Amino acid sequence: MFNLSSNSIKNKVPQDNLYSLRSLNTPMAGKILARWLMVIGVLFIIILFFPWQQNIHGTGQVTALSPSNRPQTIQTIIAGRIQDWKIKEGQFVEKGDTIAIISEVKEKYFDPKMLLRLREVIGSKEKSLSSKDLKARALQRQIRALEDGMKIKMEQSRAKLEAERVRFSNAKNQYERNKKLFEAGNIPLTKFQDIEYKYQGSEADFMNAEIEIDRVQAEYLDKINKAESDLNNTLSEQFETQADLAKLGNEYVNMEIRSHQYFILAPQAGQVVKATKAGIGETIKEGDPVCSIMPLSTDVAVEIYVKAMDVPLISKGRKVRVEFDGFPALQFSGWPSISVGSFGGIVEVIDVVNTSPGRFRILVKPDLNDTAWPKQIRVGSGTKSWVMLDNVPVWYELWRQLNGFPPSLYAEPKSDQPENEKGKKEVESTSS
Repeated sequence: MFNLSSNSIKNKVPQDNLYSLRSLNTPMAGKILARWLMVIGVLFIIILFFPWQQNIHGTGQVTALSPSNRPQTIQTIIAGRIQDWKIKEGQFVEKGDTIAIISEVKEKYFDPKMLLRLREVIGSKEKSLSSKDLKARALQRQIRALEDGMKIKMEQSRAKLEAERVRFSNAKNQYERNKKLFEAGNIPLTKFQDIEYKYQGSEADFMNAEIEIDRVQAEYLDKINKAESDLNNTLSEQFETQADLAKLGNEYVNMEIRSHQYFILAPQAGQVVKATKAGIGETIKEGDPVCSIMPLSTDVAVEIYVKAMDVPLISKGRKVRVEFDGFPALQFSGWPSISVGSFGGIVEVIDVVNTSPGRFRILVKPDLNDTAWPKQIRVGSGTKSWVMLDNVPVWYELWRQLNGFPPSLYAEPKSDQPENEKGKKEVESTSS
């Protein structure tokens, strides 16, 4: 109704008694709602300009930073049959403690005195080798004696040859002189014939002396060659015996080591968490798992898996917020300062190859400047993690999420390569 008249009826007729007038007034609840919506709108606009820390979300599990501190499967090196268990599941063992004892299943190793018999065979071979060595030395002495004897005999034969040569030369001169005297008739025939006989005998002795040198040399060379042949045969037998000894020694050591493998030992201190083989008498093959051990170590870490598109944004040393399964937490990914129940971490390792298609593994160690990680966490427990990046306005983060864009950085991430590799690259770039 338009208020056109100067005469008012407000004072004559109460408006609360007229429904039509009451319906024209704004309800109080609407006014309150409008005020709240205005306040929420203003707060929303203000919040849009608040800083939001971008992050990369990943899931994973608790592990150990060092591979030696992760759960280990204890395997048997040789085939056998379980003879006795020395531990129980859940029991703590020290390094070198016996976990189980196995017995032999291969007939080649059934003899319990096999090591003793091998030792006896090795001893016999060593004695045989020693006797062959003595024989070889005796033959070498024999060869040296024959060579010395041949040298003496040859000198004696040469001296005899020289004496026969002188005697033959004298006999020849005497024969030639007496021949001239005989032809001149100055000596009788009988005397000349006697001189001629001596001359021929001297010539025969000289020729025999030459032949004797060759005979002596041939005789001694034959003996020396025979002795050298025997020596070579002895040395050959000696080498064969040495080869047999090496094989037997190798077999003995292998058997000795194998006898120690009947005892399955703990490689390091830890807790037996699972026995994969059960009863006594169960057979196992080489490399079969016997049980698992969780090493006692505080070298705890978290492995998380992130998308391949996010890996270039992560660098070693980045801060991480970690939420462990079983520990209540309220995590505001973009506002880590108001999060409750999460723990701080630092990126330690970024794998250079993908763990699965489109996924890369990152190892996170505890942040020593943050709240200590719970002692109750166990290897294999699930985790949720957020790798913290740079700050951006909330409106930008909403716009990025709506468009499906990856997080952005203001600067290129630092290289996560080892120091020596970076040094090499710097030297190469400087030299070029």
